[in-house]
Amino acid sequence: MRRNCTLFIMICLACLMVVLPALGARSSGDEDVNKKHHVVKKKHKSGSVKNATGKKGARVKAARKPSGRKPMVAEKHKPASVSPKGVPAAAGTGIVSDMRYWSNPDYTRIAVSVDREVQFEYHQLPAIKEASVPPRLYIDLKGARMAPGVKDIHIGDGLLKTARIAQYRADTVRVVLDMESIKDYKIFAFSDPFRIIIDVKGDRREELTKPPETVLAPLVSAPVAKPEPVAKPEPVLQKKHPKQAIGKVRRIVVDPGHGGHDPGAIGAGGTREKDVVLQIGLKLARLLRDELGVDVVMTRSTDEFIELQERTAIANKVGADLFVSIHANAALNRNVSGIETYYLNLAKTAKAAQLAAKENGTTLEKVSLLQAVLFDLMANYKLNDSAHLADDVQKAVYRKVGSQYAGVKNLGVKQGPFYVLVGATMPSILVETAFLSNEKEEGRLTDEQYQNATAAGIMEGIKLYVSRLK
Repeated sequence: MRRNCTLFIMICLACLMVVLPALGARSSGDEDVNKKHHVVKKKHKSGSVKNATGKKGARVKAARKPSGRKPMVAEKHKPASVSPKGVPAAAGTGIVSDMRYWSNPDYTRIAVSVDREVQFEYHQLPAIKEASVPPRLYIDLKGARMAPGVKDIHIGDGLLKTARIAQYRADTVRVVLDMESIKDYKIFAFSDPFRIIIDVKGDRREELTKPPETVLAPLVSAPVAKPEPVAKPEPVLQKKHPKQAIGKVRRIVVDPGHGGHDPGAIGAGGTREKDVVLQIGLKLARLLRDELGVDVVMTRSTDEFIELQERTAIANKVGADLFVSIHANAALNRNVSGIETYYLNLAKTAKAAQLAAKENGTTLEKVSLLQAVLFDLMANYKLNDSAHLADDVQKAVYRKVGSQYAGVKNLGVKQGPFYVLVGATMPSILVETAFLSNEKEEGRLTDEQYQNATAAGIMEGIKLYVSRLK
């Protein structure tokens, strides 16, 4: 009996020795948890833990992951990622390098130059009379930033008051046009280099197409268009042809293509398009003044580069009645030759599209994109008048040159999406005088007699066109 009691007591003691340490550990763990809860409550009261929900579990979770809030605070105070001035932009960012304008009281063109293609969108806002805020048109250039030195432009031509430009967001440049009185506007883009063109139009003034006779003196052209240098003044021109000068066409812009760093097409013998078309253009300007008594403005009279959007802008700015752009052709097939004249429209053939790409200084893909928007752009252009002018000039040039040179081919009148003709408010054409890629025609283009015949043919075509106007 005693032996059994002793055995029972020993078993109980052994059990107590096993259980007591476990109970002690549990008590210690509870004490640690209580201490942690105390710390969390203290931090919550001081505002250090802002995401606590009131539940113990949530408080413990917030206390264990305090770093989850810190990145948000750091991001909030991080400056916008705009490169400092003079530092190249990050890959994929377009740099707005320039904003210019050309205007007269019924026309304004603004060109915004960017070093790469960017997306853009535009919106028109109504006036806020209570705050004396005029109606506005704004254009947002996505993925772009301004280069140093790009500034607002004060215009004040009756259509637009100002053109403002600013870094609207870190990746967005905004152009805002404060409008005064406009009838219509068009916004489109040219490529290579990329630029956004804004054409704003009002009601065309009658005196631009029918100026008084006192305007017949040679025009002092705008700063953007250098006048043809002349050795002697020509006051006798008005008296020499008083009847010719009374026609509806009073001012013609002659545009020799390319120039400066842009040589245009280059023949096998090294003849550059920019040189021969300038010589033809100067001869044409003299003939138009001498034979028709009209005022002539040249987009360039020396070897200088004029951007394509500026050439049409010059014609619109000076209120020209006709615009004639002179070029020399080129083809992969060196046997191709002949004379052809173009006016602005959708390209009907692959050849016309290829020529437009060449004269635009861009690719066939970009020409296709331009054609996609031409329907809207050409709504107010004088396509029929341009087609008639092209037909008269083409026939006259072929007749004049063909009478002096054997084997000249008449390639006819065609149409295409040429940048240099986009936006013209008057009948406008592009004359391809011959093919520099053809050895025989390259030689002719350098011949002064051929240049004289070509210029005389263009003048006679214009004269015929003017005679048919009522």
